[in-house]
Amino acid sequence: MTSRSGWACGFATALGLAALVAASAPIVRAQSLDFVDTALVVAVDVSNSVDEKRYRLQMEGIAKALEDPDVLKAIFNGPQGGILFSMMAWSDKPNFIVPWQRISNKQEAFAVASMVRKLPHQGGEFTCLSKMLRNISDKIVPQLPTQALRVVIDVSGDGKENCNPKEPVSLVRNELVGYGVTINGLPILEGDEAETLESWYAENVRGGSGGFVLPAAGYDDFGRAIRQKFVIEISGWQSQAQHEAKLIKR
Repeated sequence: MTSRSGWACGFATALGLAALVAASAPIVRAQSLDFVDTALVVAVDVSNSVDEKRYRLQMEGIAKALEDPDVLKAIFNGPQGGILFSMMAWSDKPNFIVPWQRISNKQEAFAVASMVRKLPHQGGEFTCLSKMLRNISDKIVPQLPTQALRVVIDVSGDGKENCNPKEPVSLVRNELVGYGVTINGLPILEGDEAETLESWYAENVRGGSGGFVLPAAGYDDFGRAIRQKFVIEISGWQSQAQHEAKLIKR
């Protein structure tokens, strides 16, 4: 079995080499089988505050985003012309509900959107964000089926960590950032924690090069927010490549 330090070193090296290629080569859609522009993990909250209606609003928002012309343009305009997409449902336990899917054309994007729409309602009680990030760090990111110029975790939810974890959220976040992963937050501002949730996400969840927080004004606004977020996350390959290239040159 590959050691944790071993995969981290290999992953960082792959990111650096891919970044150098992307920064120095003409922007062409090579559609290489060895690389994609972005590997995106979409982690959605399914704790007890997420009823069937709210769950469906999230799934439909993600599905529509994958069919959106601006999102598709962002996917296809990278040098590799494609991304890896996956989904994690999280509450008490993380559940990898959509394994890695390659999207490099409209048909593949629509097929994944259809898959998302058909996902059965996931459920749980608590908001165990630290456990979810630990699972992604240990089991999901190390097993990318294709090398990626950048790896992004898109975390959405309507509450703060409430599982009394052994590891603070920020500790696991910092570990992932140390491996070159970017983590972005989509706090859903609805409920008792709405007033402080955005700042909590900014302090504890956001991390890595180009990391940002983009809130949704409640579940009815989730579709708009996730669509906008996908465009930024997927089209951000160039700034990440330039950043990594500068680090290697130092």
